[in-house]
Amino acid sequence: MPQSMSMVQTQRLQQTMAPQLRQSLEILQIPMMELSSLIQQEVEVNPTLEVQAPEESIPEIDKSDEPTDLTSEMDLKDEFDVLAKIDGDLQDYFFQDSIQDRTDTAMRSERQQYIMDSITSEETLHEHILFQLDLSELSEGDKIIGEMLIGSINDDGYLTINLDELALSTSYNVDHIHDVLTVIQDFHPTGVGARNINECLHLQLEQAGKHESSIEWRIIDEHFNDLGRKKFTTIADDLGVSVEQVKAAADLISRQNPKPGNIFAEDRIEYILPEVFVELDDDVYVARINDDSLPKLRISSYYRKLIQDSSTPKETIKYIKEKLASSKFLITSIEQRQSTLRKISDVIVDKQQDFFRYGIKQLKPMTMQEVATLVGVHETTVSRAVSSKYMQTPNGIFELRYFFTTGLQTSDGSSVSNESVKDMIADMIADEDTAKPLSDQVIADILNKDGINVARRTVAKYRIKLKIPSSSMRRSD
Repeated sequence: MPQSMSMVQTQRLQQTMAPQLRQSLEILQIPMMELSSLIQQEVEVNPTLEVQAPEESIPEIDKSDEPTDLTSEMDLKDEFDVLAKIDGDLQDYFFQDSIQDRTDTAMRSERQQYIMDSITSEETLHEHILFQLDLSELSEGDKIIGEMLIGSINDDGYLTINLDELALSTSYNVDHIHDVLTVIQDFHPTGVGARNINECLHLQLEQAGKHESSIEWRIIDEHFNDLGRKKFTTIADDLGVSVEQVKAAADLISRQNPKPGNIFAEDRIEYILPEVFVELDDDVYVARINDDSLPKLRISSYYRKLIQDSSTPKETIKYIKEKLASSKFLITSIEQRQSTLRKISDVIVDKQQDFFRYGIKQLKPMTMQEVATLVGVHETTVSRAVSSKYMQTPNGIFELRYFFTTGLQTSDGSSVSNESVKDMIADMIADEDTAKPLSDQVIADILNKDGINVARRTVAKYRIKLKIPSSSMRRSD
């Protein structure tokens, strides 16, 4: 059968994100201090953009001076519509994994909230390990043991409770507890759950392919102090190997992390500049956006007039038009950011009046989906808008994400924020008799008697997030 080549033209739709849309996403998401830096950088490279001095008033713009084709290739409203569409399509993509997820509204909502909260939030060590525990193939009973163990892991990644003591304070067999610990010690970061530095290094060396018969393993077991003093000849003579082999083994050991949990430690100084202020106005709390801390931008009148000058070269006019379009888009993006943040803050403050008036125990459950519906944007837009931004309230400074919490059902059919429940748990533990500390089950029973339907496992998770040790660790003689 003869073969031939031919050219066929086909049409297909494909979404691409323009650089300006990427910039608008960045402007929406970054905190004010970073945005101020970004603005300064743009002013330095874009001559058509000017920073208005604080004492200056904004001059009236003569519309007749504005080039009529300045935005002919870029309708800002259309650009933001495309941005919203991209947000929506990405969201739909994430949640079309299975038919069961689409039919189970509660499960889908929980999963959706988790993804939204994870877009920019920083994970703690305990959250990281708990997430892996939930994904493990351990039984529900073994996961309870795992939560108790994880609750006793310190910020360095070490297990701080004796397994025999844990067995005595619970109904679990010590060998069974050790089996669960073995599973946790396979989690990331390697070495987590170790009971001492030797075990931590053993776990990491095992991950690197070294085992009990290796030189590295034997050095840790038999010559750990000599290794610290760099007595390589002494180690070599005792192990019957060459000094070069000992040095190579010492180099591998030195590249391990004796504090695996530290990769989650926040070692940078974070400067907080509140973007929203909550103030009392006629006995009602209202939100005020901190516009004053952002540089005020305007488009240079000089370049606006230069573009109308017939003597200006065409290449120069083209360059100025591009810069003017970039300036207008930046100014509009900043205005869009502030407007979105204002609308979201208004919804938060309106719903959380009791929180601002009476404190954490009055924090109401609220999801990003709920706020997005009220504001009229996609929930990914809400997630980006509240990322790394803070609100100054009568009760202190809070990250905007703090106000997005799921709720627990109460006996009267209402719901209470999990942050409120955490605060109740912290208060109970602070007032407990340290000779007879409250177990997670006792705390759960107390909350249930107060009308808050909470399981022991949920109490354990909240306690871990509060960085409170288990009851056996809190006991004092």
